[in-house]
Amino acid sequence: MKKKILISACLLGKNCRYNGGHSLLEELNGLDVDWIPVCPEESGGLGTPRPSAEMQGNAEGILNGKGKVVTNKGKNVTHEFIRGAEISLQLGLEVGVKTAILKSKSPSCGIGKIYDGSFTKTLKTGNGIFAYLCQENDINCISSDNINQIKKTLAKLK
Repeated sequence: MKKKILISACLLGKNCRYNGGHSLLEELNGLDVDWIPVCPEESGGLGTPRPSAEMQGNAEGILNGKGKVVTNKGKNVTHEFIRGAEISLQLGLEVGVKTAILKSKSPSCGIGKIYDGSFTKTLKTGNGIFAYLCQENDINCISSDNINQIKKTLAKLK
């Protein structure tokens, strides 16, 4: 039986990034994995393409009403980010995933480092909203930037 892995849909080549593009990870092609692709931002009702967005505050605070997610045009999209993260998490929980491979630096999927909310390409320590919810629900999250960790983890799952 193939292992089910949550994955940011853009990493599989789906054009769902804010700019209408993708972030295909060629290294994932041909692997014997049952991918569960998600795009929390699309699930939350934000279209593609869409204005870029960054978190102002940390994921836990934003989920508790202390902080927000705003676009580079100043629009508050916190509700859409939370809604999409919850929908995507539920999908993963329903199929019993234990691992997620998520797009780095994203306000939804970032692991360990995300943009700081200033729209200056400055990174800060933290996780995106979806990544935070995954970790709170015992789903092991791996950043798309850590291809060695992805390979090691997938090898162990076989």
